[in-house]
Amino acid sequence: MNTETTPQRCRIVLIAPPAASADELVKQLGNALSGGDVASVLLPAYDADETLFQTIAEAVVPVVQKAGAAAIIVGNTQIAGRVKADGLHIEGPVADIAANVARFSPKMIVGTGNIKNRHTALEIGEAQPDYVLFGKIGADNKPEAHPRNIELADWWASMIEIPCIIQAGNTLDSITDAVLTGAEFIALGAAIFDGSDPASAVKEANRLLDEHAPGFEE
Repeated sequence: MNTETTPQRCRIVLIAPPAASADELVKQLGNALSGGDVASVLLPAYDADETLFQTIAEAVVPVVQKAGAAAIIVGNTQIAGRVKADGLHIEGPVADIAANVARFSPKMIVGTGNIKNRHTALEIGEAQPDYVLFGKIGADNKPEAHPRNIELADWWASMIEIPCIIQAGNTLDSITDAVLTGAEFIALGAAIFDGSDPASAVKEANRLLDEHAPGFEE
């Protein structure tokens, strides 16, 4: 872990930013991970083709794992296996998500996201993924968390045992309202990487979580 003890409250999930090269992303993530506790890092391909995405993943996954966080590949099962990632994030039809949970769990963390309503959330919950993300990767383009994400996370966290991640907005101020949902994790992307100092942003995010996030029972 990034800290000696795991905080018993909502923790950070970093959404890796787009990068033109593996070296660029390694530098950005290494900086961010040096700032404090991070539970996991989701690594999307964005516009990278498969060859570039694998090159990036091969470089990034060991950096994430060395920092004590889980490296989770978004949307590519083959690359997740090749680079020995800790997990896989799959979105799409419920049947596809269920098939991937059955195929890869428990060897790998298998989660999903971009859930827009309670009915779909409950259908996905029946497949028993390791987590659900309320939010769309790359859509944190406003200062506050999307109201739908807050509503769904608040509802889910109050009644479902499967952990959930709530996507925050593009400012650290959005953490305060988002964590009051009781979500186990908060996804931070632009709020960390749009500034000049990701390490300081992660440090401040953890301070805000210490101050505002409800505590969990050990």
